[in-house]
Amino acid sequence: MSHETLCLIWFFLLAILIIGYSILDGFDLGVGILHLTARGDTERRTMMTSIGPTWDGNEVWLLTFGGAMFAAFPEAYATVFSGFYIAFMLLLFSLIFRAVSLEVRSKSESLAWRKTWDAAFSISSFVAALLFGVAAGNIIAGMAIDETRTFTGTIINQLMPYPIVIGLLSVALFAMHGAIYAHLKTEGDLQHRIAAWMWRTYIAFIVLYIVATAYTLIAHPSAMTTLNAHPWLWIVPVVNILAIANIGREIRLGRSPRAFAMSCITIALLLVLFSIAIFPNLVISSLNPDWNITIYNAASSSKTLTTMFIIVLIGMPLVLIYTAVVYRVFHGKVKLDESSY
Repeated sequence: MSHETLCLIWFFLLAILIIGYSILDGFDLGVGILHLTARGDTERRTMMTSIGPTWDGNEVWLLTFGGAMFAAFPEAYATVFSGFYIAFMLLLFSLIFRAVSLEVRSKSESLAWRKTWDAAFSISSFVAALLFGVAAGNIIAGMAIDETRTFTGTIINQLMPYPIVIGLLSVALFAMHGAIYAHLKTEGDLQHRIAAWMWRTYIAFIVLYIVATAYTLIAHPSAMTTLNAHPWLWIVPVVNILAIANIGREIRLGRSPRAFAMSCITIALLLVLFSIAIFPNLVISSLNPDWNITIYNAASSSKTLTTMFIIVLIGMPLVLIYTAVVYRVFHGKVKLDESSY
């Protein structure tokens, strides 16, 4: 297998990993964002318990993505993680606070204690979702990368309007995804209120999707280069729009499982579009396109890529089987008991 082919395979595998993470941990983040809309201790315990058996396993997909990028494209990994150092520290703290909130929130009967960790859970979920979108926006817009592949900008450069819009789109998308998932897992008054939040987050997502799309077409038309070069790829945005429209239809008809499936497809196709927009780049230099970090000039040796690919062929089916079993075991409505969060 040629080195170029291995590079393409690993670009594809990284896309699969980030899609898997976004779909699975996306509803975890969404449930967290909407956590404070629940009323009373029982409802908030229900919200946490809805993701309790799976949230930590979902985050493994992000860790695997980071490890795979480090091994397959080490130069891109070094540039991205050094360039987004502050953002990644904030993300790390957000994910830590989410985990701690889930584990310690119900360890005390104190109302102040529980409210504090409820707020920490919701705020950290919002921040994590926002940071993922801001990072994606910066990748599309380009970063201040010089000829040595070193980030020369500042945190202010990463907080320009376009990345912020993509960050807010990410928040709305995950909030909608989480609302649909929570509707599947709850009953009674809580489920009824979540139904209203499904509509609110869906409308917010639609508005931000239109704004982000228009902003991208106007400010960053280079993102359309690959689509225009290969017209058959236009099937991706077309199907994406149909999936987004169908989310509202399924919500209106009260078919939450189908709405959740459409939400998963929407997330997957948005990330496919993101991959198409940046291909074959991993990091785009806003200073000089000749300094872009691509899948070809940042890749490890063929031997490394081949060895890793063999490991993936063995390990990925096991991960998928484990994930399927966990979701099969914990399917159905949330029932609180002594072991619940």
